[in-house]
Amino acid sequence: MLVMLSLAWGLTWPAMKIALSGIPPFTMRVASIAVGTVALYVLAKLHGTSLRVKGRFAWLHIFVISLLNIVLFSTCTVFAQLSAATGRVAMLVYTMPIWASLLAWITLGERFTRAGVLALALCSAGTAILVYPLAQAGVPTGILLALGGSICWAAGTVYMKWADLHVDPMTIAIWQLVIGFVILGACIPIFQSSIHLLDAPPRALVALVISGLLGSGIAYFLWYNVVSLVPAMTASLGVLSSPVIGVISSAIVLGERPTLPDIIGYVLIFAASASVLLQRQAPSVTPDPA
Repeated sequence: MLVMLSLAWGLTWPAMKIALSGIPPFTMRVASIAVGTVALYVLAKLHGTSLRVKGRFAWLHIFVISLLNIVLFSTCTVFAQLSAATGRVAMLVYTMPIWASLLAWITLGERFTRAGVLALALCSAGTAILVYPLAQAGVPTGILLALGGSICWAAGTVYMKWADLHVDPMTIAIWQLVIGFVILGACIPIFQSSIHLLDAPPRALVALVISGLLGSGIAYFLWYNVVSLVPAMTASLGVLSSPVIGVISSAIVLGERPTLPDIIGYVLIFAASASVLLQRQAPSVTPDPA
C-alpha cells in the first residue's frame, strides 16, 4: 500500500499539469476535489468509517484545517504549476516536514533537535540553489507559491495536532474536502467568467479525473490505512519517494528536463526531509497511575 500511495501522489503532479493545460485553475481544483471526495466517501463507507463529528468546536477546528490543508494549499500549488516546472513544485511542496517541525517548535514547544537544525540548513541551501537561477530573470512566483503551499500544509498539520480532535482521521479528511469544495467553488464566479469544463479537451478531462481519484481519493484512503499498519516514521519516509516519482514522471510525461542546479537542489531538499523525519523523538513519559 505504501508503494501504491507513493505512486498515487507522485503521478498526481503531471496529471494536474495536463488538466491545467485545458481547464482554468479553480474549476480544475473544484472538480478534482469533487471526484476525490466521492471516491474517498465510497471507500470509507466500505471500510465502515463513521462520518459523525460531535461538537461545534470540532467543526470549527475542521474548518480551519480545511482552510489550510485544502483551500490555501490547493490554490498555492495549482497556481505554482502555472508559473514553474512541475518537478520543482512537487519537490518544494515536500519540504513540509521541515516547516512542520519549525512551527511545532514555535507553537507547541516541541524540541528542535540537531537533526532538525541540519534539515533546515539543507532545505535552505537546496531552495536557494533552485531559486537563484530563476530569480535572475525576475521574481520566481511559482517557487514562492510552492513554498507557500508547503507552509500551509505544515500549518494545517500542526494545527490538527494542537486541536487534538477525537475524530477518525479519514472522517476529518472527507469533511476537509467537502469544506474545500464549497469554498473553492464559491471562488469560481469571482475569479472566472465561467466554469469552462464542458468545452475542455478530452486529455485535460481525463487528467482531471485521474488527479482527483489518485490525489484526493485513493491516496487519502491508503495513507490512513498505512499509518494504522506501520510506524508513522516508516510511512513518512516511504512517502518521501512521492516527489521523486513526481520529478521522474514529469520528465517522462511532460518532457521536463531538470537542470544541474535542479538536481542538486532536489538532493539537498530530499536529504533535509529525510533528516527531520529521522531525528530522535523525545521519550514519552508514562503518567503515574495514582
